[in-house]
Amino acid sequence: MHPECERFLNLKTLPVRLNVNEVAWLLNCQPHDIAILMSARLLKPLGNPPANAVKYFSTMLVIESTKDPAWLAKATNAIHHYWRNKNARKSSVSDVKTAIV
Repeated sequence: MHPECERFLNLKTLPVRLNVNEVAWLLNCQPHDIAILMSARLLKPLGNPPANAVKYFSTMLVIESTKDPAWLAKATNAIHHYWRNKNARKSSVSDVKTAIV
């Protein structure tokens, strides 16, 4: 485990606002998976940040979500679905390239 992650997860009191890395640490996923969960509307950033702004999330809402098995299943399925589709697109493009050659 990354020392910074371990230090964060061992805090007695978590901050009220979390950034993408901290949410990923709490959810035991990768930071790039947070964008997938946001696009699936399973995570909502605080406020109304522009697309290229740093996103912050409510610690309370993230922790409440982790206690719901249905939410965890939806989040896991959304991540799996995204990567399955992305890999299928990548393999179909490589299949077309090999057929052309």
